[in-house]
Amino acid sequence: MPTTMEDVTAKTEAIEIDPKSGLALKPTMEKEKLVSEGEPKTTETAQEKPNCTNGAKTEEEKNEKSGQEKEPNGATVKEEEVPVEVEPKTGISFAVKLEDGMQLKAVGLRKKSMLGMGLKIYGFGIYADNEKLKDLMRSKIGKAPSKPTKEMYQIVIDSDFGMMVRLVIVFSNLTMSMVRKNFDEGLGAAIKKLTGGKNEELTKKIMGEASDDIKLTSGSVIEISRLPGYVLQTRVKGEIVSKVESELLCRAFIYMYLGDDPFDKEAKEKFGASMVSMF
Repeated sequence: MPTTMEDVTAKTEAIEIDPKSGLALKPTMEKEKLVSEGEPKTTETAQEKPNCTNGAKTEEEKNEKSGQEKEPNGATVKEEEVPVEVEPKTGISFAVKLEDGMQLKAVGLRKKSMLGMGLKIYGFGIYADNEKLKDLMRSKIGKAPSKPTKEMYQIVIDSDFGMMVRLVIVFSNLTMSMVRKNFDEGLGAAIKKLTGGKNEELTKKIMGEASDDIKLTSGSVIEISRLPGYVLQTRVKGEIVSKVESELLCRAFIYMYLGDDPFDKEAKEKFGASMVSMF
């Protein structure tokens, strides 16, 4: 008696497609045997075939490497890029906004004369609590000035709202003792300008706890923050090395960048322009 269509099933290949990569995942072969009426049907499933891509990476692996993620529907989602500003003399990039909300107000370069040459020591970015700075300027100054005034800079120097200067080392042979000496000299000169006298004990506190064993290379980061309450905190390569509560020390530190004889005049002018734009 001839077999019917119900008794015979052709061989079928079912290929499962990855919705993310569009590649075949598990090739399976379902083969149903000829059976007589009343006998149960059996199904064979082929084992998963090995990946024969000769080392080629899938789209998913590439995305993993590049930091990209994918939505469940397969759409690629790129990580949000943080806008940066580049310090032109060094090529160092500074994030326009930090995770804590502080915003970049100016970038600049610290140079030092050594052996008759002007050496690039570090690039720097000056950050501030933008809302606190805006409120301060509007309450103290009132009417919008046409250009930044000495009074505006002095208000920033004397206040205690959050600020931070990020230093990125450029000079590859810089040592911790050289950094300490540089800050002692700068702070000493600033304190003398502000008070008319010296305070060597205070100037040494900013880098006093930083070990000479800390290795500084080109690209190393030092962050010095003025915290509310006139606290000056120093981080070297992510490690807190000092935290000093002193109004005079905080004023002297900001004075080095925004005072009468700043490390970088262009950076001071950029900071001033940002204050004017707040009105």
